[in-house]
Amino acid sequence: MLTRLSDLLLTRRRLVLLVAVLLALAAGVVGSMGLDRMKAGGFDDPGSESGRAATELTDRFGRDDLNLALLVRAPEGVDDPAAAAAGAALTDRLAAEPGISDVTSYWATGAPQLRGGDGESALIMASIDGDENEATERLTDLQPAYEGDQEGLTVEIGGAAMVNKELGELSVEDAVRGETIAFPVMLLVLVLIFGSLVAAALPLVIGAVTILFSVGLLWVLSSVTDISVLALNVVTLLGLGLAVDYSLLMVSRYREELAAGRDTGAAIRVMMLAAGRTVLFSAVTVAVTLACLAWFPLLALRSIAYAGVAVALLTAVVTLTVLPALLAVLGPRIEKGRLPLPRRASAPARDTDLANGFWHRLSSFVMRRPVPVATLVAGGLLLLGVPFLSIEMGAADERVLPASSSARQVAESLRADYESGESQALSVVLPQAPEDPDAVARYATALTELPGVARVDTSTGSYAQGTQVAPPDDHHRSFAADGGVHLTVVPEPLPTPETQDLVHAVRALDAPAEALVGGPTAIAMDGLDAITDRLATAGLTLLVVMYVLLFLLTGSVLLPLLAMVLSAIGLTATFGALVWGFQDGHLSGLLDFTATGNVVGTVPILLFAVAFGLGMDYQVFLLSRIREEYDHSGDPTTAVALGLERIGRIVTAAAATLSIVFLAFLVSDIVFLKALGIGLPLAVLMDATLIRGALLPATMRLGGTALWWLPAWLRPLHDRFGLHEAPTAVASEPTREHATARP
Repeated sequence: MLTRLSDLLLTRRRLVLLVAVLLALAAGVVGSMGLDRMKAGGFDDPGSESGRAATELTDRFGRDDLNLALLVRAPEGVDDPAAAAAGAALTDRLAAEPGISDVTSYWATGAPQLRGGDGESALIMASIDGDENEATERLTDLQPAYEGDQEGLTVEIGGAAMVNKELGELSVEDAVRGETIAFPVMLLVLVLIFGSLVAAALPLVIGAVTILFSVGLLWVLSSVTDISVLALNVVTLLGLGLAVDYSLLMVSRYREELAAGRDTGAAIRVMMLAAGRTVLFSAVTVAVTLACLAWFPLLALRSIAYAGVAVALLTAVVTLTVLPALLAVLGPRIEKGRLPLPRRASAPARDTDLANGFWHRLSSFVMRRPVPVATLVAGGLLLLGVPFLSIEMGAADERVLPASSSARQVAESLRADYESGESQALSVVLPQAPEDPDAVARYATALTELPGVARVDTSTGSYAQGTQVAPPDDHHRSFAADGGVHLTVVPEPLPTPETQDLVHAVRALDAPAEALVGGPTAIAMDGLDAITDRLATAGLTLLVVMYVLLFLLTGSVLLPLLAMVLSAIGLTATFGALVWGFQDGHLSGLLDFTATGNVVGTVPILLFAVAFGLGMDYQVFLLSRIREEYDHSGDPTTAVALGLERIGRIVTAAAATLSIVFLAFLVSDIVFLKALGIGLPLAVLMDATLIRGALLPATMRLGGTALWWLPAWLRPLHDRFGLHEAPTAVASEPTREHATARP
């Protein structure tokens, strides 16, 4: 297949490039116009108890959680006649807006819990109808008319809808800003790697084309299924990173073949048969890893699974078509723009000099002392991972936003100045109400006696501290509909852990009928439970599929196990750093964020999936070249040393450029994206240095020939479906003994 593709690209090179450019531009234009299709939020499990409660509230009672909070400040005090009149008018104006329901305020009800402790602020609470995306769109329309100065009052907008809106806006801004920073830095690094301006520009050209196609791909996916806006950051930067990685591998092999004396056509054919197969196999490896995120019902993770799989495969397609076509046009001119950089000793000129290369000498040193090296490196990585044993996973709330965020400022004011947490209210839905109306009253009374409950509202009135404080009115009677009833449990202003304790207490309390507990805190808790409940399934699926893929690559039943164990060990330090830096807050000053005492639950899952996939990506690069050397020499020790020498510098360069891409996450104003900006580069660099340079050669030396064991009954399977690197189709061309390993 790759041979036929090479012939097609060599004969239709300019046509391929023209079509690619036109399609990429069209994808970029269409995709950028469709970004508003992507969904906000995505951290809830629709099938959980809280998800069912939300569905019942909407379908049966026509209500949504109170997701909009207007914090209204009055310099003369909220009880000043002029301020009171303006506040009442503002409440009426909001209630008249289409798509807004359940509007209540201090001026409409006189409820003291809606008045700030200093008397200078008060709340207007409301629900924006529809799902998270519809709420975000409606809030975008409402914000200019309600934020800022309003007839002598100052209004700040908060609530869950505002959190989702600001998360979405920051995600798009951060993606653009990150790519803007990453491109020039990567160009500088690539120039130092290749020593040629033309060669250095090629990976970035492929990266730019991939990003345009990726944006168009997100538009296509969002047309057929829900896609979280948070996928935009991960997918575009992942596509850029993989494109640069694959291009580095391909361009390096092409230059190596040119230096061996092959003409342009023969060099491209060898490149496609060897490096091209590795790229294709590597893309499948990354896609399989990301596909395991689809086990989780959270839209944020599921979106990254769908989009990540598509982008990984798309990147391989772009690299295997556009890049060879560019190389066919350039030919030897790829060396144009060479800079007067000193030749590195790690890039020897001929195979006879390979033993003098850095990676050959390093691996030889390690393989002479495999036990102490393996013990020291593995022990050190495991020790760095110890903080991960104390990880506390939490939900994303307004604290993941920057201090300048309106939603965050409103939430902090509510916790500090108000007697009850109206925006944290729990919804308790009884789909089949008990026949005895007194049962609902007794249940509401019992709820008020739980620690941390400020008030309970339901069809029979309002309750507080074990007694009824307000008789039922028209508002209360709306809590019953179609044979069901619901209750609103308003907590005191509690920190998140205590609000979670309240959810557990409400769920544990005996109810007069089946009770579904929902609300923002319950939704966040159920989202975390969905992650932990499916970890084993996702992990087992990943290990089985990855083992099969690595078996097809290596032709060994033991090497895949070793590769996966080494990648897992490499991640221990990364997860330890995640807890130490973000949960414990040691990086909060440097990176300007608020430590919350936990890690957002989706971060470790996403970090593992992407980092493990990229770690296996580099294992594929390396093991495929080691396999090629082993097939040539039959000596496992020589194969490791030569394989590392031939591919080591390229993998290091790929790791360095990919780390630059992921470090761009650090410019984000969203805390959990900053966590990825630390965790992913650390994982990539650990894998490309300590794992590949020390642990892999040490353990392969200890395993020796046994690591390459393949039972006779499995040989036909590998012969038919395995990845065979040797470019036999060009055996008549100049041999490897004449190859140079140019920088």
